[in-house]
Parts: sequence; structure tokens; C-alpha cells
Amino acid sequence: MNTVPPDGAPRSNWFVGASWGEESGDQTLRFLQEGIWENGYDDRYLDRVRAMRAGDRIAIKSTYTRKHDLPFDNRGASVSVMEIKATGTITENPNDGKRVQVEWLAPQDPPREWYFYTNRRTIWRVTPSEWKTDGLLRFAFEGRSQDIDRFRSDPYWRERYGSDASERFHWTEFYEAVAEKLLAYRNDRRPLVEGIREIADRRPLLSYLQEKFSDGRVGPLTDICPFTAMGTFNRSVTGANRREIAAEMAELLGVQVPVPNSVDGIPFLNNQRSWFYSYAKSRGDGDIDALWRVFAAASRFVDSDQPERRAELAVAYDEATKVRGVAWNLSVGLFWAHPWDFVTLDVPSRSYLSDRLRLMLPGAGRQRPLDGESYLKLLDDLKIRFEEESYPVHSFPELSYEAYRARGSDNPPRTGNEDGELTDDNPSIPEVVPPLPPIEPYSIDDVLADGCFLERGEIERLIERLRTRKNLILQGPPGTGKTWIARRLAFALMGEKDEDKVRTVQFHPNLSYQDFVRGWRPAGDGRLELADGVFMEAIQNASENPAAKLVVVVEEINRGNPAQIFGELLTLLEAGKRTPGEAIELCYPDADGKRRPVHIPENLHVIGTMNIADRSLALVDLAFRRRFAFVTLEPKLGKAWRDWVVQEGGVDPERVEDIEHRITDLNERIAGDPSLGKQFRVGHSYVTPTHRIEDGATGDWFRQVAETEIGPLLEEYWFDSPERANEAVERLVAGW
Repeated sequence: MNTVPPDGAPRSNWFVGASWGEESGDQTLRFLQEGIWENGYDDRYLDRVRAMRAGDRIAIKSTYTRKHDLPFDNRGASVSVMEIKATGTITENPNDGKRVQVEWLAPQDPPREWYFYTNRRTIWRVTPSEWKTDGLLRFAFEGRSQDIDRFRSDPYWRERYGSDASERFHWTEFYEAVAEKLLAYRNDRRPLVEGIREIADRRPLLSYLQEKFSDGRVGPLTDICPFTAMGTFNRSVTGANRREIAAEMAELLGVQVPVPNSVDGIPFLNNQRSWFYSYAKSRGDGDIDALWRVFAAASRFVDSDQPERRAELAVAYDEATKVRGVAWNLSVGLFWAHPWDFVTLDVPSRSYLSDRLRLMLPGAGRQRPLDGESYLKLLDDLKIRFEEESYPVHSFPELSYEAYRARGSDNPPRTGNEDGELTDDNPSIPEVVPPLPPIEPYSIDDVLADGCFLERGEIERLIERLRTRKNLILQGPPGTGKTWIARRLAFALMGEKDEDKVRTVQFHPNLSYQDFVRGWRPAGDGRLELADGVFMEAIQNASENPAAKLVVVVEEINRGNPAQIFGELLTLLEAGKRTPGEAIELCYPDADGKRRPVHIPENLHVIGTMNIADRSLALVDLAFRRRFAFVTLEPKLGKAWRDWVVQEGGVDPERVEDIEHRITDLNERIAGDPSLGKQFRVGHSYVTPTHRIEDGATGDWFRQVAETEIGPLLEEYWFDSPERANEAVERLVAGW
């Protein structure tokens, strides 16, 4: 049997369920009375139970979703809740995969509720790793409170529950409400069909809802699936018409949620292919029932992701994909119904997954969608990635939104089936039509709201310099936010937050002209071929989109040899030479062997960053300097910084001035050192939390920053006098 784990092994914590389907009932009381926890399955979780060891902590949990009576503003969205019923310590494991002995503490009365970061599986193993898991373990086993605001501000939950969430995804509440109301018609669809027919009589845009029968007759709609019902207001018509039809459907269904004003990023159907099934003359007897079955299974799965419901959905999904013509579009309907829980695999989203997220769909042919299990695994994999702060997207609605932005308006909508074939007898291929990419406005107000500590006038001057000079260098001591402000200046210059219009590259000593501009690269067949680098691709993009402003951000631009890397294009960087008349030929021809003159368009801007405290770097070439405006960023500690770190970072307001005083004192000593100077000061980024600090943790956070981030920097500064670096760190944390 298992005993206490060996020294150094990570301690596991187990969050476990106490019921195995509706028949078993809640076994919590029995477990507490018998001093055990038991696995109710004979064919599942056996290895997990065997992995439990004496000394591991265990908690009985119940997971569900709720919309009302929450201790925070959930903005009308359903919230995942995990109830902690009891906690204890495992004392013995007989290794049968079925049960463990547990020393239970008194049950939680009433049970305590934990929000957002939950897991619906029967057994969830949690080890200390990051702030989410650490917070959960303290909540469950130490009785600490949950820092709800930190979770609401996390990228994964911000768009649904955050106090500063944008309105991009307000549409999701309406779509979820429509889906919930539609579910009631599954077993009696006559009222739904009659209601939609009545709307169609008044709305010519729904005239396509006409059946075609095997005897050649054409008549009114006789049946409908939930996805086709939702498709009535998700077709390629004007936004005003979509809203009017959505309002009609809402009245029919009794939906009280307002019709959304914006439908940016929501997949919609080709007007010629707006059914999810075939006409009566060619559809199977059970086609529409199969679509209702997967619709209902998806709703149960969202409500509780238990093994039985997961398996039920996988089977229903596979059956639904057999309906003639549905294919990939089943995922579109599931996304409409539950946009936070299912990914749409329409054409733009599949392209975004492969091209931008580098996520290839397993075994996915053009006509063959994922099977149910693969689709559910894709959901799981994406949800894990969504929780990564640096991941490009953090939810399924955001993924769809960005997919349409990436697709842009220069890809004409396709009609017909996946092979481009138009078939009048099959309306069941609802091809998605890419709309114009939505715009997310971005201005100086947004730069300030994101946490910039510069004054508005300073930001205005930076943007003006970038606009007129075309090229800008942000230099300054380490930690002054050079890269951070560079990207936001780019967005503010463009007037919108569009990642596709900003290219970022980092210079280093081994970077060459061939890498950055154009050069020979190995081809797949072993030969060499001419290929454009990042900068030539940006030039081409700017030339093809003259109405758009584009920006190339070069991080640590002085780590390479800028004059050598830019080559002959260095001359063309000048603001006065951004015309075709100044074009010159490159050292290498185009891929077809022809030499075409190149010029840098007016709408392409360059922002570089330089760390002026790095003594290993050489001075920048004077010819290069002439072509850039240089701005020095200073450490910004003051009221704006204090307000931000307290309100957004969770820093203790009673200690924030002490932190400022200690960093300011350190910077004064660095600036006064003859061997260093002002350019070696420590920037404000070091003491600006990247995540919200939990209550009472300011001291621990500051000590860690001082010892593991500022300390090594000072050791590099005073490499010939390590005692000075140690003394400076000790002064920073003295009394903390």
C-alpha cells in the first residue's frame, strides 16, 4: 500500500466527486461516516485512484454553473462554480483503484463556493504550480478567501466577467438565451415551425424556408432543426435585417435578453445554403432528429461535463455529422448555441487554427470533419492554451473574432459545397461568408488605461514623432517599458488594435540582411531559393494596403548591426525618400529572377527599442541615427504608478510609498556612481506586478523581485564589487 511520498516528491491534492450519475445520489455523508472515499466506476479512474498516496490532501467537490445570486457582477454570463463539501487527508491506499481511507475533517457547513477555475471531472489532481492552483489549495485546505477580482481580470475570464471587459462579446448572452428557449421544442416542434412560418410570411428575407418534395411540389416548411432556426438571423444580409429577424425570433421564443447591436466575428451563412439538412425529397428520416439530439446533448454537456454526458455528446456528434451536407458546419451551430464552450470550425477558424495558432486538426480532410472524440479533445486542448496569458486568444468567441479579422475582406465569399459545387437540391451546406474584419478602436486613452505612466502630452509627442519622422527609437534604462509602449504606440498610431498590422522582430549579433530583407534559404527539396524576410514582407503588405498604417517593431535594435541588416534599404528609411521615385534595386532579384526597384511606402513605420545600460553593445552607426527620432524613457515612479499598482496590481496601499522610496533611493545611488550613471537606473516595470497580487502578499512579492530580478541586475552592474550589490539588495528589503 502507499505510504508517505519520498522526500522531494511533489505533494498531490485531490478534488473528487461523490456521485456517479443521477442514480447513485450524493455519497458524501457515507464517505464521512465510513472514513473513505470511493470510486464508483469499475472501468474508469482506476490508475488515478492508485496514484493517491498516504499524506495527500483530498476534498469532496461538486461542480455546476450558475447565473444568479453570485457575490460579484457576472454580467449576465453563466459562471462555473465548484462547491467544497469536505476536506481531509488520505491515510491508506489498498491499490485496488476503487477506494482510499481518509481522515476527514468536519464537513463544510454550509459548503464553500469557489468560482471560475474549476474542473468537472470526477477526479482532479492539483499540485502547487501557479497563482490559480495555489489560491485554490489555500481556499480549500486553509480556509482562505478567493481573490475573485484577480480571476475576473485574468485574460481567460476578463471578456466575460471583468469590470473593464469590452462589448465585443455581449452577443453571446442573447445567443445562449435563444438556444435555451429552443431546447423546449425538441419533442414538439409544431409551434416552432408555425411561428417561423408566420414570421416568414411577413419577412421576405425568410422566403428561402420552402420545402421541396419528391413529387416536385414546393410548399411551406414542415420541420426544422435548432441550428437552422438560429440560422434565420445568421445569414449574409445587412446588420439591420439580422437584428430585425433576431427580434422576431426572440419574441416568438420569449427571450428577454436584448438583441445585440454588433455581430462582429459571428459566423453566418451563405444565403444560397442556409439549411443544416436537405429538402424533404432527399433527406433521411432521422436527419432532423439527429440534429436535435446533438443540440440537447451539447446543452447537458455544458451543464455538467461528466463522463456519461461527454460520451453521449461524442456519439450524438458523430451521428449528426452523417446528416447529408452538415460536415464541418455542425460546429458553427454548436458555437452559436454555446459560444463559450464550443469552437467553430468554419473555414476562417480552421485557417486561423493552422496558420496562426499552428494547431493542425487531426485527420481532417476537406469533406471529413473531426469525429466527436477528436472534437472534444480539441476543446480541452484549446481551453488549456486559453489560460496562458501570452496565447493570442483566450476564448472561443475571441478565436472566431480574430479568425475573421485575419481572413480580411480580400478573400471573396465562397458558395456551394466544399468543392465549390452548386447543387440546387441540397441546401444543407451553410457556407460561412467572411464579413469585413471588425475594428477594435485604440487611442491615447487606451494607452493610459492599459497602465502607461507617461503623461498624455508625452504620448502625443511620441505619436507625432512617429507619424512625421516614420522611424522612432525608444531608448532607456532596463525596466522602463520600452517594448510595452512600442506596441501600444503602434496601435494608437493606427487608431485600432490590430495585431496583423504589427510585425515584431528581435535583432541579435547573428541576424543578417539575408534574414531580415532577402536572401537564399533552403527549400524543401534540398535546393536553395530566394525568400523575403520580415521587412520585405512588411513592405509588400504596406504597398498592397495603402490606406492602412503598418508598423515593424524591432526589439533591441542595437544588438545587431542595423546598418548591415537594413542594407541598401537604410537609405530609403528617411521620411523624405518614401516615394517610388526614390526606389532602388536590391542586391538580390525577386523570386522570378527579375530586378524590380523597391521603395518603402509612407504607411510603413519602424519602432526600435534600445537598452542603453547594456555595456556589451557598440554605438549605433551615425548614418542609422540620422534616420530615426530618438526618445529616452525614464523610470516613472509617482502618483500614476502608485494608483495603478494599488488598484490593478493589488499592492498594499500602505506599503506602496515605501517601495517607491526604496527604488528611488537605489536609483539615486546608481546615478551618482561614476562607473554607472543615469542610464543604469532601475525602471518601474520591475516593481509593477504583471498579475494581481493576493491580499497580504505584497511583502513576499517585493522580496522576490528584489532578490531574483533586481539583485542579478545589480550584480552585473557592480561585477567588480559584489559586496555593493549585496548591500544594495539588503537595503531594498530591510524590514520587510
